Amino acid sequence: MEFIEVSAKTVDDAITKACIELGVSSDKLDIQVISEGSSGFLGFGSKPAVIRAGKKPEEEVVVEKKEVRPEKEMKEEPHVKPQQEKKEVKKEVSKPAKKPAEENKPEIRTEEEIAAMKKTAQDFLSGVFGAMELPVEITMEYNQENGSLDIDFAGEDMGILIGKRGQTLDSLQYLTSLVVNKEQKEYVRVKLDTENYRKRRKETLENLARNIAYKVKKTRRPVSLEPMNPYERRIIHSALQNNKFVETYSEGNEPYRHVVVAPKRY
Repeated sequence: MEFIEVSAKTVDDAITKACIELGVSSDKLDIQVISEGSSGFLGFGSKPAVIRAGKKPEEEVVVEKKEVRPEKEMKEEPHVKPQQEKKEVKKEVSKPAKKPAEENKPEIRTEEEIAAMKKTAQDFLSGVFGAMELPVEITMEYNQENGSLDIDFAGEDMGILIGKRGQTLDSLQYLTSLVVNKEQKEYVRVKLDTENYRKRRKETLENLARNIAYKVKKTRRPVSLEPMNPYERRIIHSALQNNKFVETYSEGNEPYRHVVVAPKRY
């Protein structure tokens, strides 16, 4: 097995880079953490995370395929739960479909209102980063078409703001949204991003969904993914909604709710 060495600000970022470079999802990688990295003290003396990663042998899929050859095993596999959960999936996936109809006509805001909105967000975020003693360049743009305030961060140590699987960035986005919307009559969608993380994470999840779907199609066995937030679960559902061989549904309670990819029954 050939390995590549990847370094990034966090182990998660390094794994994401390895997935992109090798063109596979994380479950297809053999990963060895060489160094978990360090943020240092107040940004000084920080060290990058380093991992070694390589593609797992394709033989693993063949072994799983042999395990499901007996017809009895396939017939006796319970299918009641997926059918029940399927109804739950429709509810979760259908919610975003209703939003565009409501949001196609965003509130038309004046330049003064947009300027005030940006100032509120700027003051809040500057206070947060000042308390963290973290130098961050903040760029904002209001999108009149969908009524969203898009905020982007730039700096030397943005891995701190992303956090594990984007949890820190999501939390900061939620708090900023609360502060901005406190002064608004109509809801404003606030989007935070840094180093193009949102796009990179979306591509990683879509790649993961396709690889898992292929595995489920071959083995005819359902696969449960790791817990994800509602936005990331929708990415998985959307990526596989037109797949002829698999279906998806969610199960569990927040924050441990996760997506299950299962073979379709005809």
